[in-house]
Amino acid sequence: MTNSSAQPLRLVKPGSNEQPGSQNQTVLSVVIPVYRAERIVGELVHRLTAALRDIDTDYEVILVDDGSPDASWSAIEEQCAADDRLKGIKLSRNFGQHSAITAGLAESRGAWVVVMDCDLQDQPEELPRLFTKAQGGYDIVFARRSQRTDGWLKKKLSRTFYTVLGYLTDTKQDPAIGNFGIYQRKVIDAILDMDDYVKYFPAMVKWVGFDATEIDVQHGHRFEGNSTYSLKALCDLAINIILSFSDKPLRLTVRFGLLISLSAFLFAILNVYLYFAGKITVIGFTTLIVSLWLLSGIVITLIGMLGLYVGRIFDQTKSRPIYIVNKKLNES
Repeated sequence: MTNSSAQPLRLVKPGSNEQPGSQNQTVLSVVIPVYRAERIVGELVHRLTAALRDIDTDYEVILVDDGSPDASWSAIEEQCAADDRLKGIKLSRNFGQHSAITAGLAESRGAWVVVMDCDLQDQPEELPRLFTKAQGGYDIVFARRSQRTDGWLKKKLSRTFYTVLGYLTDTKQDPAIGNFGIYQRKVIDAILDMDDYVKYFPAMVKWVGFDATEIDVQHGHRFEGNSTYSLKALCDLAINIILSFSDKPLRLTVRFGLLISLSAFLFAILNVYLYFAGKITVIGFTTLIVSLWLLSGIVITLIGMLGLYVGRIFDQTKSRPIYIVNKKLNES
């Protein structure tokens, strides 16, 4: 937790000649996707603005309503009416968390941008520590959840997903790191330049590179309710991410096909030998049926995988927007 009596922090834009105490202040943007959080928004803004008081700089908070079916937008309107440093963006429907993050990033104007979730598991009180670490010359500072408060099943599924994603994308993935972190402007601009139809913020941050570090933060308990990600939604997200950020499944299928072909060739040689050795007297009906089912299943699987990739190419070529903004509050 931040001590409000401590000396306020000042952020200086990297590469500038500005010294602490000068009048030109670096702008900070905090981007938060909001979904089913009508009772959380008020507490979120209260804790967030309290934490930002310890940072002596101009800032903006961008709350993106991702087509939430509850009264989240009304809560955002109420907060924005009380503080013009808060911006509200209402999407026309639910486009997904990472599309909502992208909408917020596109509206941000800060030299530094913080991305965090709205459920208060990403604790606003950690922001001054992230800012201080960023001053050490890093482009990215990840908030690493040293002790996750999620349930056992969610933690296991998350670890499994990140292990598979890391293997398929040939990158190092840490299940303790999510969206929460602070990112320099050039990092955000590079991410916004990515024209991928499927957006997944952590993977895009990994892809663009730049100097990164991490700090351990306390992972809070969800303020109320349960995660809005169902098991089906998580599986769909995982498939979309893997297909969008890696072609390794295709390369693995080629290797698998070669392995099947090699095995079939060796099996054929073995059967020829057994035939001439007089050890085969009746051609095996069972072997034939099993081989047909096995090979048919493999072929159907491979065609299905190719179809998924072709489908992603089709979605990309349509060039539809990944989000549509319905309303804005407190525009610059």
